[in-house]
Amino acid sequence: MIFATLLVTAPVVLIPLFLVVRELGMLDSYAGLIIPAIFNAFGIFLLRQFYLGLPKELEEAAVIDGCGHWRVYWNIVLPMSRPILSALAIFFFLANWNAFVWPLVATSDQDLTVVQLGIASFQTQYSSNWNYILAAATIAALPMLTLFFAFQRQIVESVKTSGLK
Repeated sequence: MIFATLLVTAPVVLIPLFLVVRELGMLDSYAGLIIPAIFNAFGIFLLRQFYLGLPKELEEAAVIDGCGHWRVYWNIVLPMSRPILSALAIFFFLANWNAFVWPLVATSDQDLTVVQLGIASFQTQYSSNWNYILAAATIAALPMLTLFFAFQRQIVESVKTSGLK
């Protein structure tokens, strides 16, 4: 059921999500930009696949040694899931860094303008000077390239091991 939510496109969810965020009082705030983007079926699916690949023997050995369920998760499962969590954080950051429609709908404050909205307003301001617009797009891509090269190993390892059993 959770995986089936990936079939629903973003424009279908946009108006109900806006109504929920408005009722919670999170419009024109960082929380209104960040919190709706955190909950995603892709993240749940990726974590599920990773956790299914973890050996049950580690958890059973910890329970035999006297650990409770929370301590097993905190001391064994969570340290082993560091690569998948870092890759998931990078995937979500990339998706939210390139988001255009949700920040356009959820914010009207100029202080909360994200990079893509800034480039779009830059395009309307300097419509004939494409060299400025492409320079802004290049500068907007640099943090993501830096992030990818810094965490390249964790991304590849997490994607490689998430589908194995």
